[in-house]
Amino acid sequence: MKVDVKKVDALKREMKFEIPREKVTKAMDEVYTEIGKHAKVKGFRQGKVPRHILANSHGQLAKDETIKKIIPEAYHEGVNQHKLDPIDLPEISEVDFKDGVLTFTATLDIRPEVEVGKYKGLVIERKTSEVSEEEVTKALDFFKKGRGEEITVDDKFAKGMGFPSLEEFKKALKHQLEFDKDRSNRMDIENQIVEELLKSAKLIVPQSLVKRQLHYRLNEALRRLKSQGTNDEELKKKAEELTTQLQPVVEREVKVYLVLEEIAKRENITVTDPNDSLPMKVIEFLLKEAAWKDAK
Repeated sequence: MKVDVKKVDALKREMKFEIPREKVTKAMDEVYTEIGKHAKVKGFRQGKVPRHILANSHGQLAKDETIKKIIPEAYHEGVNQHKLDPIDLPEISEVDFKDGVLTFTATLDIRPEVEVGKYKGLVIERKTSEVSEEEVTKALDFFKKGRGEEITVDDKFAKGMGFPSLEEFKKALKHQLEFDKDRSNRMDIENQIVEELLKSAKLIVPQSLVKRQLHYRLNEALRRLKSQGTNDEELKKKAEELTTQLQPVVEREVKVYLVLEEIAKRENITVTDPNDSLPMKVIEFLLKEAAWKDAK
């Protein structure tokens, strides 16, 4: 097998493969063996169809299956041979099967080198999750305005909200406000961690990952819009707007993921439970190592 590797840019590599006739023939023989086990051809018992008859009736299928069989095997062999570390699946192009020889091109991004600065002992500001009486009163005013009329907040009002008394309603409301504030504070803390990491991190962001994530995020957004009744013409306009809006967001997400992945490697942080998230495990580690201070 012949493999030529070309450096396109800092991360992108272009691999040109040429699979010799003997290797292609061996793979095709295996494919025909599998096809022959199940092929049904009039005048022949299943599993007993001669090769030349199979070639006439299933030649294109055999060719397609041979290509599908060889390309992944050759690609992984070539990657190992040249000691490349792909960060994503390759783009396969220029596939040509001629005179028993298979050629194709694989374009891929290799994993970038990630430089991380200080990540232990990051100074993180912690806000309080306590809820004041003033905040509870404001929340009650919100309920009043939501009814669109001037109402008295008393036990009768609380019973209308499903609580035995105004006092119990205010307790439940305070608890919910504390929960919301705690969740908001948690997000704020995680953002502080991320911002501190990005200040000192150095890496080139692989555009193949950005492209894939952007495609996923865009499709999700368009699917939501379509379910809300947006027509095709509007969706096309929205797709352009969303692509522009999401591009920097997705690039940042990919950058953050790679930085957290690098820290995980350095600290031997792994994930065994499929329900766990590696980035979140790293964030939890960084929070334990952080230097905390209370917000003024």
